[in-house]
Amino acid sequence: MLLYTTIGANDLTAAGRFYDAVLPLLGNRRQREAGNEIGYGVDEDVRCRFWVVTPFDGRPATHGNGVTIAFEAPTRATVDAFHAAALAAGGTDEGAPGLRPFHEHFYAAFARDLDGNKIVAVCERPE
Repeated sequence: MLLYTTIGANDLTAAGRFYDAVLPLLGNRRQREAGNEIGYGVDEDVRCRFWVVTPFDGRPATHGNGVTIAFEAPTRATVDAFHAAALAAGGTDEGAPGLRPFHEHFYAAFARDLDGNKIVAVCERPE
């Protein structure tokens, strides 16, 4: 359904370090980098599906109230590792790993990156 997602960063180098620590746990890696953007994707996909960018209009990056970017995780242990890596990389906790009421196998952990963007890893498999 979605082609790609972008989020803004005020310090692209710091944001890159954050996402380089977090996204490989979910099967994504840095695939492209240009002066004002870093693209992440999975090896099987020729496109970067998640981009961290400095805003095109030159204004400071801000996070959207009510916006959450969800990444699929293969296991609950991966969700746990994602959350720990996000906090270790300077992110903040927005919800520790655990089951959520969305359905019986919805296991998720929420964090905010260095610019306040909310990200989540979700495993929907029973374990």
